[in-house]
Amino acid sequence: MQSSTVYKDRALASLKGNWDKGVIATVIYIVIVGVGSNIVSAVFGPKAGTALSFVWTLICIPLIWGFYFYFLRVARKEDLAFGHLFDGYKGNWQRIFTTTALQYIYIFLWALLLVIPGIIKGFSYAMTPYILKDNPELSNNAAIEKSMAMMNGHKMELFILELTFIGWILLGIITFGIGLLLVEPYMMTAIAHFYEDLKEEQAAPAV
Repeated sequence: MQSSTVYKDRALASLKGNWDKGVIATVIYIVIVGVGSNIVSAVFGPKAGTALSFVWTLICIPLIWGFYFYFLRVARKEDLAFGHLFDGYKGNWQRIFTTTALQYIYIFLWALLLVIPGIIKGFSYAMTPYILKDNPELSNNAAIEKSMAMMNGHKMELFILELTFIGWILLGIITFGIGLLLVEPYMMTAIAHFYEDLKEEQAAPAV
């Protein structure tokens, strides 16, 4: 595995000429998932709105997966049509939905014990969206367990990589969120490159 600086440099190289697409994809994602949820909550009032907002989040799970997948395409220099954001709704969408929902449920249950175990499990499961893309035969616990195996010994590396974006995130916040439209593609593409190296490491024959 490489240093955080290298992954960030690789992300910048992948985004060169693609920043506009990365920003637009992020806007689409935020509007549908975040703004959409707030609109539902506001329209239907506090009680019904909260429940329906949760339902809206569930409906958006395949889109959340598609967001990860989109920036994996950026890292792989593949076609970046915005329709790929919605690939999670095509074909066997139930596989995407159930696996991602299980991932969130497990993290939530671990977090109920203590915050730290929940965070650790979050990093253990972090490669699940990419595994679902590259391993169509895997779903649910099998995909999550593969992520855990891949992240064994690498959770701190991913934590450090994400930690290096804190300054950029804070800058994005003080610009009323506008800067986050650049930070999100940057970070997501760096993590996608991190996954690519993990996948290569897993595929390498044992010495």
